[in-house]
Amino acid sequence: MIQNVLDGVLTGAVISLGAIGLTMVMHMLRFANFAYAELLAIGAYAALVFDKVLAALAPVLASAFKPLTLSASLALATLLAMAITGASAVLLDWLIFRRIRAKADALSMVFASFGVALIVRNAITLAFGHDAKLFSKDIAFATVLSTDPLILVKADQVFVLIAALALMAAFHIVLTRTAFGFALRAVAENPNLAQVAGVRLSTMIVSVWLIGGAFSAAAGVFYTLTNHLSPALGHNFLLPVFAATIVGGIGSVYGAVLGGFLVGVASALSLAVLPSGYVPAMPFLIILAVLLLRPHGLFGEDQA
Repeated sequence: MIQNVLDGVLTGAVISLGAIGLTMVMHMLRFANFAYAELLAIGAYAALVFDKVLAALAPVLASAFKPLTLSASLALATLLAMAITGASAVLLDWLIFRRIRAKADALSMVFASFGVALIVRNAITLAFGHDAKLFSKDIAFATVLSTDPLILVKADQVFVLIAALALMAAFHIVLTRTAFGFALRAVAENPNLAQVAGVRLSTMIVSVWLIGGAFSAAAGVFYTLTNHLSPALGHNFLLPVFAATIVGGIGSVYGAVLGGFLVGVASALSLAVLPSGYVPAMPFLIILAVLLLRPHGLFGEDQA
């Protein structure tokens, strides 16, 4: 049971990073973007490519920081992937969602997001194939923290949790201590009033896509550090990320973080009582429960 909780916390950190950007996009643009989770896959594959290129150009960067499997080339590749994925999110909005937003309603954007998700997923499959891939072929041994009950932890898992929490803490500081953060929060609360106060809505929309894309890329890389990478990565995280957003309350960054950890732990604990084939249904059950008991989430407000 304790092992399940630890695994759930790790997964929850990844889900939380993905949910932060989604909750901001949903709140600001008022539509459910079902293509959003594909940004995790874009980021992970971008990091994979940059990692190989950097390692080939400078082999010394390919050495792992023991006991981690993380190398200097992958660390740099992750930063590049965050930038590329943020730019990709902005490009998708500029090419597709912005144009639909100007001519149609939110429902049309939802349907469009399904199409975008399929296009991105199949484009990744076409470029990289169906085979699972790994950042490193080194075997990562787990450390036994306890034998009764059995608790195993890998160094990569500890790093992922610390790095994810560090990103969340950095974003908290930006939101609460900078003029940009105040402007972002103002637009999230009341876009029209924020524009009257001099905040450029178009700039904030681009910023939200950039931040969301960067966080999603980090989430994709962190997940792949302790698992394998496949084109289905975004599809597999779609329900968990949406569940975290809904549990926390649409528009609440802190709610998305808490929701991510709750969904991660709940899914991991379900392994103790349910066959593994039923675990993917857990986020959907959580969404239904929240919609029935508290439709606006833990920290959300009625937007009507």
